[in-house]
Amino acid sequence: MRLLGTPFSAIHQAEDREAFHALCQRLGIPQPEGRVAQTPEEALRLAPEVGFPLLVRPSYVLGGRAMQVVRDEGELKRYLEEVYAPLEERPSILLDRFLEGAIELDVDALSDGQEVMVAGIMEHVERAGVHSGDSATLLPPSTSPRRP
Repeated sequence: MRLLGTPFSAIHQAEDREAFHALCQRLGIPQPEGRVAQTPEEALRLAPEVGFPLLVRPSYVLGGRAMQVVRDEGELKRYLEEVYAPLEERPSILLDRFLEGAIELDVDALSDGQEVMVAGIMEHVERAGVHSGDSATLLPPSTSPRRP
């Protein structure tokens, strides 16, 4: 039976930072600076390369669980001790530059493989980086440019 929905390969490509970065580069989509750390010690070493503030989260988490904005090394250490350390699994730690004042939009689209229909564009009310499952949105967006 054919199941409808997002295939695992697409989920993997979105979650695997290297694969996602390569896709964005190929499509010409700019993205914030980011790194992937395998240990808390590596996260502390890589953080200055990315620059603060950081959006920090474990890889392959659902619902934005354990995602946080940290503004300096002290906050990153607290995150690693209080949020990351208690996790049963030891996923990679994603460090992405947090863009102050950014507007986050969710675009819902449907495609049959040939044509794409944009069903809606929603603007997050919270700061960028709050997971969509935990945020409030506006439909239609209020601050993004509109085209007729």
